[in-house]
Amino acid sequence: MHLGKAYRLGEFVIWTRRSIYALLALSLAPVLLYEYAGMTWLTLPLPVVSLLGTATTFVVGFKNVQTYARTIEAQRIWMNIVSASRYWGIISREYVDDDARAETLLRRHLAWLTALRYQLREARPWESSDNRPNREYRKRYVIPERAVALETALSAHLSQEEVTALRHADSKAMQVLAMQGRAVRELLDEEAITASEYAEFNSRIRDLLDQQGQAERLKNFPYPRQYAIINTLFVRAFCVVLPVGLMGQFAQMGQDMAGILHDRMVWLAVPFSLIISWIYLSLEQVGESTENPFEGSANDVPISRLSTMIERDLKQMQGRVDLPGMSADVIVL
Repeated sequence: MHLGKAYRLGEFVIWTRRSIYALLALSLAPVLLYEYAGMTWLTLPLPVVSLLGTATTFVVGFKNVQTYARTIEAQRIWMNIVSASRYWGIISREYVDDDARAETLLRRHLAWLTALRYQLREARPWESSDNRPNREYRKRYVIPERAVALETALSAHLSQEEVTALRHADSKAMQVLAMQGRAVRELLDEEAITASEYAEFNSRIRDLLDQQGQAERLKNFPYPRQYAIINTLFVRAFCVVLPVGLMGQFAQMGQDMAGILHDRMVWLAVPFSLIISWIYLSLEQVGESTENPFEGSANDVPISRLSTMIERDLKQMQGRVDLPGMSADVIVL
């Protein structure tokens, strides 16, 4: 997620530059046909264009509100995971007298966090992080889950036998929680914890499963495709008809002007339609990049940074000093 003060205008223009090229061509083409091909009939009443623009505004606004709500929900889920992880660290240290076994519970929890964030970073067909503008912008930051293999990351928290056992699991995060449940049961059987403490551990594991399921729901079920295509069609239709509507209006104004602007104001349709269309198309692109909060774009929830923060907290509870570093980059995922 971009954690700086704001995007710079230059970054935003570069990110949307291909849209700007297309909009420039769409704005220029009807004016050239009007001026040099004699197609003076190529105009639309401005109220018709305004009506389409109003409808497009509602559609784009609706999508952006919904995609922003998905991001807020993802943030809430992960902050619940942060709180649950800290509590897991507390009860692991307080309920289990054996420091080695308590540390194993903490390490296995970090393995669950690792497996979960790797699952959430897996690509889906509807995601936009591999679109060309987003792929170019991704050169500015590193996605840890794509830089390090999952088995390598898990090896920092699990034994080699446990990593091997997870190799063919469909949901490695769920299997790690299953391991955690078996380990807690062993503690009860060996009377290392009481029945009430065992119930508390089980309750925390159930909470973690619920939070994992909520995160997977956002990951595996996108913004409804029928609404997404309607948004795209409305925006593109508006971008096509806008220069045609503005052209007639400016041409009429040019007939009433004297001097150098007489019959030449039609060319003003190009910059004005370009600017207005760019606003609508940029809003659509922003909504698309916000739609999937775990895909690895610059607008994601920073699950990698949150996992590192949790790891630091849990290790500090153990009194350890080998803490992972927090990235100082502006964009941290």
